[in-house]
Amino acid sequence: MSKVISKLLAFLILCSAGTSLAAQESSAYQKLAEIAEIEQKVMMPMRDGIRLATDIYRPKGSEKVPVIFSRTPYNFNPYGDGEERTRTYDRAYEAVSRGYAYVVQNERGRYFSEGKWDILGVPLTDGYDAFSWMKDQEWCNGKIGTYGCSSTAEWQMAVAALDHPSHAAMVPMGYGAGVGRVGDIYEQGNWYRGGAQQMLFTAWLYSVQHDPMAPRLPEGISSEDLRRLQRFYDMSPEYPRVDWKEGLAHLPVSEIIENQQGPQGIYEDMIKRKPNDPAWYAGGLYNDDMVLAVPSFWFCSWYDVSITPNLALFNHARENATPDVRDHQYLFIAPTLHCRYTRATENTIVGERSVGDARYDYDGLIYGWFDYWLKGEENNILEETARVTYYTMGSNKWQTAKQWPPEASKLETYYLDSEGGANSLYGNGKLTTTMPKTDRPDSFTYDPHNPIMSYGGNVCCTGNAVEGGSFDQQQMETRNDILVYSTPPLEEGVELTGSVECTLYISSDAKDTDFTLKLIDVYPDGSAYNLDETIQRVRYREGYDKEVFMKEGEVYKVDLTALSTSNYFAKGHQIRIEVSSSNFPRFERNLNTGGNNYDEAKGVVAHNKVHHSAKYPSQVRLPLIRK
Repeated sequence: MSKVISKLLAFLILCSAGTSLAAQESSAYQKLAEIAEIEQKVMMPMRDGIRLATDIYRPKGSEKVPVIFSRTPYNFNPYGDGEERTRTYDRAYEAVSRGYAYVVQNERGRYFSEGKWDILGVPLTDGYDAFSWMKDQEWCNGKIGTYGCSSTAEWQMAVAALDHPSHAAMVPMGYGAGVGRVGDIYEQGNWYRGGAQQMLFTAWLYSVQHDPMAPRLPEGISSEDLRRLQRFYDMSPEYPRVDWKEGLAHLPVSEIIENQQGPQGIYEDMIKRKPNDPAWYAGGLYNDDMVLAVPSFWFCSWYDVSITPNLALFNHARENATPDVRDHQYLFIAPTLHCRYTRATENTIVGERSVGDARYDYDGLIYGWFDYWLKGEENNILEETARVTYYTMGSNKWQTAKQWPPEASKLETYYLDSEGGANSLYGNGKLTTTMPKTDRPDSFTYDPHNPIMSYGGNVCCTGNAVEGGSFDQQQMETRNDILVYSTPPLEEGVELTGSVECTLYISSDAKDTDFTLKLIDVYPDGSAYNLDETIQRVRYREGYDKEVFMKEGEVYKVDLTALSTSNYFAKGHQIRIEVSSSNFPRFERNLNTGGNNYDEAKGVVAHNKVHHSAKYPSQVRLPLIRK
């Protein structure tokens, strides 16, 4: 009788354990487990002994398969706050069901990975070592493709330049923060635009950088222990929420995170770097002296934070990649915010402007790319996919081209002109194809303690401080410190596709200041929707390797970083640009002192002028397609 009772108790215990385990396994996990071998918290060794936490999901069976590799600073732990998260399982199922191993890994120093973290997961050798480890596994066919958006994409370019033989293809999406220098563009990973700090990193690093005093797990801990710990300890700090509308207004800029009692970390070092600081070139950024050797499908968005540098990198790869892969570079541009490709709907709203049905079969496109390069399938993806696929807003349609910008796009010069009163929507500024003869400069006062506030735009990652996208700028344009220049209502529609170049002739009574520019589509009812924006710190007008300050009474030529878009201006619409000296907190305020700016709390008022005449031909060069 005792034996029967013992067996019954054992059975009940097993049933209870099974029920408990099943209760903790989501339907997404169970669905994945039916087709996949699941290995979580594999500690992949790097050449210096540091181990990186890695989850591996691969098809059951003995067949060798290619790898889709996603490397990230973000938390992919399958448990959080006592609940199971399924997004990684969903992505893994999609890959495994198509015959791939899906491998996701945390960068060095992030969550369960050992070591000290830096942006983009330096050293670059970590990516190379990960490729070597994976290709030596008995389940790998030796082909690896990298895939991801934002910080899961940005590390790919610099590692691709190391030319690992197994790195067969990559799909970087929203990758601008991985671009250091391309030609005359010195963004240094989206930290700068035209020498002015983009404040997105201040808000981003508050919730990302690791405080050196924060507790960490001991190095050398076993995978078994990590799999147990991951159920109730996800290593994710819980930072208090910040009202970034107020938080980013704090001065000096170097103390913003400290003022929020946030984590200490690399921000305090990075904020001190100038645009050409050697430290930018020692990290994980891709620069144009590095040779790309990997077939790449580049995904961009019109309302992303760095569309122009992204397009510049695509063209650089087309011209300078190793000869065997130059023709294996493809570009896709969606009309969305940062990494919002798959959120497009039948009526896609970006900000408050409808851009129509912007949906697309991204999975079919991306897996077709990987099937060709990683499996060797003859699926005609290269022949059937256009070199460039882009969405034109206004006409709301997908278009294709053999190059960027499209061959039909031709730069046409429009001059800034006025009677000396282009201030605000109600002024007399105009864009004209006729060069003005007499200089009647437009003047405005820029007070850094009363800046133009950002309203929409090509931005991400600033919390509640800036909502990205396209918004009606009419109310903003009532300010006298915004100069407004518009064409007459168009007699026929015209497509603007490509990069808008801008040259301003300016003067100021300050040693240094900024000039900003917005490109606007004005509807017949007066609605004015922003398309792209840029800025230039005047001290860097002669290059980012030196600072040249202004003298009162002198006029200076300033070339701004180009803007990029594809937009159809219908009949009756107007093409407009706005010129000012601030767009805050999209960009930091220039305090106009000529000092470091990042460590200053008080600014001075600048009285700025834009000149336009035969001698000072301030202008924009618009890439127009006339049919």
